[in-house]
Amino acid sequence: MIKLLKKMFKTDDSKSHPTPQVTPYQLIGGEEATRKLANRFYDIMATAPEAAELYAIHPLPLDMIRQKFFEFLSGWLGGPSLFEEKYGHPRLRARHMPFPVSPQLREKWMFCMNKALEEVVQDKMLRMGLSEALGQLASHMINRDN
Repeated sequence: MIKLLKKMFKTDDSKSHPTPQVTPYQLIGGEEATRKLANRFYDIMATAPEAAELYAIHPLPLDMIRQKFFEFLSGWLGGPSLFEEKYGHPRLRARHMPFPVSPQLREKWMFCMNKALEEVVQDKMLRMGLSEALGQLASHMINRDN
């Protein structure tokens, strides 16, 4: 992901853009902002009518999945690899296979994520880069045509 963001920003040594030394995790505000991003994502999913279908396939209560998502995002953004330390490699596609992930569901997921990114990530270029990278990840989860 760092390579993708560096390519998008066309920089390698600015403190305001991701580099191997300055990660997106650090740029968005570390643990506190990463947890806020994970929680806002699920808050939006739980309340937005546009995301009702997506919310319906998630096990309730959302407490455990919020924590796991925070742990995943922590490592994915370049922070501590909390998810891998607890559960091993994320194997995201395999973990999502039991759920019908269609292109439409991917769009609902991105709707929630983009709303959360807008609220949590102040830097517009970083927000756009994260949205693009997460969009690619979300597309990889698609396992149904409809």
